[in-house]
Formats: sequence, C-alpha cells, structure tokens
Amino acid sequence: MKDTRRTRIVVGSLLATALLLITLDHRSGDSPVLGPIRGVAAGAFGAAERAAASVTEPVGSFFRALAGASGAQRKIAELSAENGRLRGELTAQRLDRQRSAQLNGMLGLAGRGGYRVVPAQVIARRSAPGFEDAVEIDAGARDGIRAEMTVLNADGLVGRVVRAEEHTATVVLLSDPASSAGARLEGGNELGVVNGLGENGSAGRFLRFRLLDSSAPLTVGHRIVSFGSMRDTPYVAGVPVGVIERVEATPGELTRTAYARPFADLTSLDVVGVVVKAPTRPPRDSVLPGGRPDPKPLKPVPSV
Repeated sequence: MKDTRRTRIVVGSLLATALLLITLDHRSGDSPVLGPIRGVAAGAFGAAERAAASVTEPVGSFFRALAGASGAQRKIAELSAENGRLRGELTAQRLDRQRSAQLNGMLGLAGRGGYRVVPAQVIARRSAPGFEDAVEIDAGARDGIRAEMTVLNADGLVGRVVRAEEHTATVVLLSDPASSAGARLEGGNELGVVNGLGENGSAGRFLRFRLLDSSAPLTVGHRIVSFGSMRDTPYVAGVPVGVIERVEATPGELTRTAYARPFADLTSLDVVGVVVKAPTRPPRDSVLPGGRPDPKPLKPVPSV
C-alpha cells in the first residue's frame, strides 16, 4: 500500500473509531443510547474479524501441520530405531538358544562316548594349503588344542585339526577331497575308508565309503562310525559318520563303494568340540542315535 494522503486519512479514521469504541464500551455499560451503537460497531468489526480469521486459519493450520509432521517424523524415526534394536536382540537371543542347544547336544555326545572335548565356535571359512573345505574355530593352543585332533559336533564327525595357533585353529572338514578316515559298519567289524568328495559330493552333502571286503553285506540304511587311528590321531573311534544312501558295484575291483550322507551338516557348522583326550575303551556303536533308521529314499548322487 502506497503512503498517500488518502491512506493516512483512512488509517487515522480507523484508529479514531477504534479508540471511540473502546471508550464507549468502557462507559456505556447498559446505556439505552450507547448500547445499540456499540452493538452495531461490534457486529461490523466482528464480521471483519471472522473474515480475517477465515483467511488466516488455513495458513495457521498449514504451519501447525508442518510442525506436527516434523514431530511425527522424529517419533517414527525413534520407533524404527527401537524396533531395529528389539529385532537385533531377538535375533541374538535366538542364536544364543540355538548355540546353547548345539553345545548341550555336543557335550551329550561327548559324554556318551567318553571323549574329553574343548568346545569351540566356527568363526570363518578358511583356506588351507592343499585343502578345499576348511574352517577356523575360536579355540587354539592355549586351550590344549594341537594338530591332528578329532573335531565333532552334536551330530557326528566333522573333521580334524591341521593347524593350531594360540587363540584359533584350522579344521579340515571330512568332506574335503584330501580327507580320509577309517570307518566301520554299525553292528559288525567290516572295515572301510571314508573319503570326502568336495564339490563332486554336492558340496559336503555326501561322502564316499569303500568297504575293504567286497563280499560283506552293504545296503542302503547302514550306518557308519569312525574306526579310529593309531594312538587316536587324527581320529578317535566310535564317532557317528553317516548313513549309506547308495551302493555301487565296481567291476574289476576288490572293494565295494557306497555313498553316505554325513550325520553332521558340513555345510552349516557353528558349535563344535575338539577331542583332547580319547576314552580308554572305544565306545563302538553306543554314540549312534538310538534305533536303526529306516532306509531313506535314494537321492541323486554324483558319479565320481
């Protein structure tokens, strides 16, 4: 608005009218003369006030909404962070319960077999010279672990230690192509050798078992346990190895070949135990799960 003579006159008139109304309102009370005048003026200014409010209210509501939206965004961010923290805690608790169950199972197997073990956790896949399938565990020489010790878990044989540092150790899995262990059929003395197949064995899901006596019965569903090594190095006797799922006759060879699924899931390892002392008397089949399982349906096994 331009600062003109007419503008100044209008503004001055409005101010004078406002002062007059304030005076009348203060002095009139219930005067029959001044009361109607005050009512007319109040109505006129009330209408102007309502009109102004109708214009300014949406603007005020908009800014209040903006302020509320900012607060809501902060609240949403806080709730999201809290939810993330709770999910993390639940995941950690779930992992702790799983590891506790695995630890109890491993200690139970060790107790039944009479093995003295050092519990450890698999912390990484590890490459080792000459080996494909190896892992690193969080226990080492300071815990009494040394090379050529047996490693097992709650389900069965896992592998052997090939190198022990002060705080960690490297374990080569039974599924490694360079791994071999003496094994025996459940319920008898038929001996054979278990070999890892690496990638040819569906990445650790199958082992090859060669029975030394080609005339000995070898059928699907037979279970295998470790036979043990001289002075229990690197393998102790009586640890569950796996279940035979396929048998092959090889023409011209004295041995018979079978493919077994290992009891221990060698593709998913967490809690393990390193056998630092073997029992004075081999446990034979006592560590195997109770009852002989029914033969499983045959599944594809790669030809080797």
